[in-house]
Amino acid sequence: MKSSLRRIIPTGLLKRYRAYKKRQALKAYEGDRVFCPICRSKYDHFADFGLVVRHNARCLNCGSLERHRLLYSYLQNKKNIFNEGEKKRMLHFAPEEFFLKAFANNPSIEYVSGDLFPELYNLNGTYNVTKIDITNIPFSDESFDVVLCNHVLEHIPDDALAMLELYRVMRTGGWGVFQVPIDYSLVNTYEDFSITEPKAREKAFGQIDHVRLYGQDYKTRLAKAGFSVTEDDYVTQMSSAEQYRLGVMPHELIYYVEKQPTD
Repeated sequence: MKSSLRRIIPTGLLKRYRAYKKRQALKAYEGDRVFCPICRSKYDHFADFGLVVRHNARCLNCGSLERHRLLYSYLQNKKNIFNEGEKKRMLHFAPEEFFLKAFANNPSIEYVSGDLFPELYNLNGTYNVTKIDITNIPFSDESFDVVLCNHVLEHIPDDALAMLELYRVMRTGGWGVFQVPIDYSLVNTYEDFSITEPKAREKAFGQIDHVRLYGQDYKTRLAKAGFSVTEDDYVTQMSSAEQYRLGVMPHELIYYVEKQPTD
């Protein structure tokens, strides 16, 4: 039925109709109670999102979620990364398009983005995503001032090797943020590599392409690779009203890592 209508209705009219429907749908979100710091959009509230539905979660303009807005706020307000000054070389794994734009267009950042499957990005040649295996990073030791790895390690079978590689390419005195989903009711990270069926992985680890569910020992796992690790409760420095306005989770910790000089 839908394909028949597409053949009958002129393309231009169909586009105008879809734009009209989108405008009508957005009317329910009109307001300024929430603010996306990434794309600077304002709404009455963010959209619901998730298999287990989370309210006030997804920006209707750029698509950012709670973890993205928290990370952006952290980088902007605590790390001052967007301010002009000494240029920093950044390596960013599995970059979201809104972060690509923010980092690649900033004169204070020499930006390198990478993914194991760069062909999946549809950026029309505007931005470059390099093919990088996080367990075999094709850069020399001490190459980057800043490394971002946001919700990547839970996909990597040999995460210990990935962490060692991240440590190797980070410059001494450099830093990074390595976020993962964490179940704090678990003392130890849960992984079982005999679980390969997608639905079984979703049940065990929360998503079909996850290979583990991190627990309270995540900090220790990073430290074993050599990092100095801080579980930063940055989000608690916001009032509850500000947490709602930015649409962030009130208990998410920032995993801030540094490569300290060795004796």
